[in-house]
Amino acid sequence: QREFTQKKTFTSWINSILAKHTPPYVVSDLYTEIQQGHLLLDLLEVLSGQHLPREKGRNTFQCRSNIENALTFLKSRSLKLINIHVADIIEGKPSIVLGLIWTIIFHFHIEELARTLACTYNQPSPACSSAVESSSKASRSAKKSAKIKERWKVSATKALLLWAKEQCSLHGSVSVTDFKSSWRSGVAFLAIIQTLRPGLVDLEKAKARSNKENLKEAFRIAELELNIPRLLEPEDVDVVNPDEKSIMTYVAQFLQYSKNLPESEEDMQEKVREAMGWLAVQEKKLAKLLVEIEKETYYQKYKEMMSFMETFNQEKIPFLPVLSSKRGEDELSEDQQQMREEWDKVISQINEWKAKLDQMLPSPLDRIEAWLQEVERLQAEDLPDLQDPFKAMSVFREIIVIFKSLMDCFDSHLDTLQSFKNEDEKNMPLVLPEKLEEMKRRLFSNIRSTNPNTFLEYHYGLCSAIANEMKLKLNIWDVKYGAKESVESLLENW
Repeated sequence: QREFTQKKTFTSWINSILAKHTPPYVVSDLYTEIQQGHLLLDLLEVLSGQHLPREKGRNTFQCRSNIENALTFLKSRSLKLINIHVADIIEGKPSIVLGLIWTIIFHFHIEELARTLACTYNQPSPACSSAVESSSKASRSAKKSAKIKERWKVSATKALLLWAKEQCSLHGSVSVTDFKSSWRSGVAFLAIIQTLRPGLVDLEKAKARSNKENLKEAFRIAELELNIPRLLEPEDVDVVNPDEKSIMTYVAQFLQYSKNLPESEEDMQEKVREAMGWLAVQEKKLAKLLVEIEKETYYQKYKEMMSFMETFNQEKIPFLPVLSSKRGEDELSEDQQQMREEWDKVISQINEWKAKLDQMLPSPLDRIEAWLQEVERLQAEDLPDLQDPFKAMSVFREIIVIFKSLMDCFDSHLDTLQSFKNEDEKNMPLVLPEKLEEMKRRLFSNIRSTNPNTFLEYHYGLCSAIANEMKLKLNIWDVKYGAKESVESLLENW
């Protein structure tokens, strides 16, 4: 029964996601359709917004390749795929397929949604580390990074449950203690709907109805009024031991709806104040840390920077929605403008610190780092507008000449980096191994496999320029020039 419910719920959830795919896609039999790999790749592309490599055919080799691409992508997101193998998915093994889909739902849907709640409910998640850790504590936090993912899994579930409790607590005796029997009566679903959209349900009438009637009413209203896909049926929930994962998947849809509701000005101002307080703490931490490590070795300075950035990046997560507000300057309140200025100031200080550390790299790594940054800057520049092809060609040529001159140093820099002896006269490391690996990765990933867009655009522009000029000439040469050879001679000379 549990497997049947999960298959039905997960299939409905997948269909709600693939409705956004181009073209929309509807799954009829999850176990069969997942075997080709295209379903998995389509789902992950919609959820991540990324384009994933795939084989277009449907033979055994191509199906295997597509499933491998999907699993590789999930592993790149640090997801643990325990006992999930390509062969089992190709065979459509129910337990393996459902386990894989649940991993995807939890990571891309529940975890992402609950992450913004973590600080509110004071859970031990990466987003909620104390903002006033000392630099020594920040250093120790690196040792805990392996445990963070598992702790956050627990707290994401708990944050979602606490959110549901909070919605229901506004309506008297509606109690939610789990994602199982607490939902059997249907009243908890109705209570959440009443909180999100007051006036849509009558909780007094619900007390006199059967479980199935309440569940049917809740699912109907959620679908019609809140546009929440009907992932469950009353008979899935009105059982002795409802499936926890199916109920979590459905409840998360209500949290998603609440996130899309317009925020009141009062709530926004409160979030701005919290963000301002956090930014002030970060600025003080950074200033204190820079004083403490002023006389330390490069190795220790870089290590402290990594620890600071790890904590900083974890703590900023709950503030990202307000920090990355898309409003224009004229739409921002005075507090929001001040918050944005403070954010820019902190980021500027961090970037300045990073730049100084790069300049302090021991020779010859400092020269390689400067070379890497110059190549990356060139790669990031916008390509010229092709509306004036001849002018664009001139700019393209300059870019290509500069790029080629920089790439002349590639082999020597690569040799130097690979042969660099990372120890001083006391056999102590000069540079953190992570920094060396980062430089190698940039050298290979970003530069050696340079995107050929610049060169392609150059040749496309060149062809466009010649074609445009040819059309002009042909429009001028609209009188007879005699034999075919005469016209060919004119074109060749031109």
